Amino acid sequence: MGEERPRSSVPALPWMRSPVDVSLSNECSLDLVPCLDPRLKGALQNMGISSLFPIQVAVWQETIGPGAFERDICVNSPTGSGKTLAYALPIVQVLSTRAVRCLRALVVLPTRDLALQVKEVFDAIAPPVGLSVGLAVGQSSIADEIADLIKRPKLQAGICYDPEDPSPELQSAVDILVATPGRLVDHINSTHGFTLEHLCYLVVDETDRLLRESYQSWLPTVLQTTNSNNEGLLNSKSSLYSAFGSMKTIRRCGIERGFKGKSYPRLAKMVLSATLTQDPSKLSQLDLHHPLFLSTGRRRYRFPEKLESYKLICQSKLKPIYLVGLLQNLGGEKCIVFTSSVESTHRLCTLLNFFTDLPLKIKEYSGLQRQSVRSKTLKAFREGDVQVLVSSDAMTRGMDVEGVRNVINYEIPLYIKTYIHRAGRTARAGQTGRCFTLLRKDEVKRFKKMLQKADNNSCPVYSLPASSVESFRSSYTSALEKLKEAVESETSRKRKLGSKAP
Repeated sequence: MGEERPRSSVPALPWMRSPVDVSLSNECSLDLVPCLDPRLKGALQNMGISSLFPIQVAVWQETIGPGAFERDICVNSPTGSGKTLAYALPIVQVLSTRAVRCLRALVVLPTRDLALQVKEVFDAIAPPVGLSVGLAVGQSSIADEIADLIKRPKLQAGICYDPEDPSPELQSAVDILVATPGRLVDHINSTHGFTLEHLCYLVVDETDRLLRESYQSWLPTVLQTTNSNNEGLLNSKSSLYSAFGSMKTIRRCGIERGFKGKSYPRLAKMVLSATLTQDPSKLSQLDLHHPLFLSTGRRRYRFPEKLESYKLICQSKLKPIYLVGLLQNLGGEKCIVFTSSVESTHRLCTLLNFFTDLPLKIKEYSGLQRQSVRSKTLKAFREGDVQVLVSSDAMTRGMDVEGVRNVINYEIPLYIKTYIHRAGRTARAGQTGRCFTLLRKDEVKRFKKMLQKADNNSCPVYSLPASSVESFRSSYTSALEKLKEAVESETSRKRKLGSKAP
């Protein structure tokens, strides 16, 4: 520990050593955001947004403002701080003046669920300015996706066409594409008319995960496919300065070490995470141009401002009873319970539903489920028809569900990054929230060390009334018996299905 913490406080790369602290900025009313398209202002107001958060203001300054996309943007900011709108808003603003439709912005995310959520944000602000947004995540067949992404010319009567000639003049039907890596590579390799040659903006959301896992080598494929000419991003950049008054760019001037002689790129990149990697070998894959590092505070790991953390010490064999007692104590508030695996998620959810005296609607959410099942469950949870979601770490990153008051770690996460992403499902967008972690006595010391990596020494013990635990003992015994029967039934059914397979 003595050597680890100093290393984490001094980033290895020169441009990461002096991050711009966006927490020093204030929220900005939409009426005061310079150059904001009135149509975008109206769209934001329809979403219930009246001002921009500090991270959104900072990115706006460096893209639409005086920074004018001159440098690639790297954002390390807590979950729930508004990172999605931070990149979506300037991209839509810039593309709103485009004359010809072609694919100019690509947003890559690690999971379908997160991609669907990000597309919802773009769908709220892009159509009002005449832009079309596409989705490539494998939710539907690739043929259906192609039909949505590629515009085929209408054949005119009386004109002969060569049947062996590939379809002429295929055009993109979208200006912005939200994609997962695997399906993106499928389209690059096999979809006629799909091209990144006009791409101006690449957003890598949840960067650390996308760089950690290869995902069919999607990143080198994208960078090799994009045209490397050196067009400017904003034709009328100089004419914008007079409109900004006192707003100044927060970028440093001059040539930084390692970037001398690099040309001004056409492809602008924005990379974002709540736990942005500092590994030079991983960041070098992005081929960043004069990167500007925006961070919330000086610490590498940061919790949402209004998050309260608690630990609940449990007897190992009675852990499910402590969880049931806690859920009852929370009085039906919207909760997400995290486990360490999809198997644990399924069994815990099944067990909880056997507590007939627990008046809560509890559903499972994991990567083993079909997309349609997950989407239906998430919709019910958002609308309040489900009060408790038992989830694997499929939901730790980026997922935004309004009104989640509590996060419960049923099993202690192995890494501080995982804890931060789990806890970040609550206390979002300036709201309050609580994160409870259930611990055995022998886990307390390790948990304390993990939190110290985020300089968090404030995690008091949460005490459940003894009556809350005792009142569920008899129903726990019954629930365990029913769980055993359910597991045996599922195992038997899987064996029968396996024996029928050819």
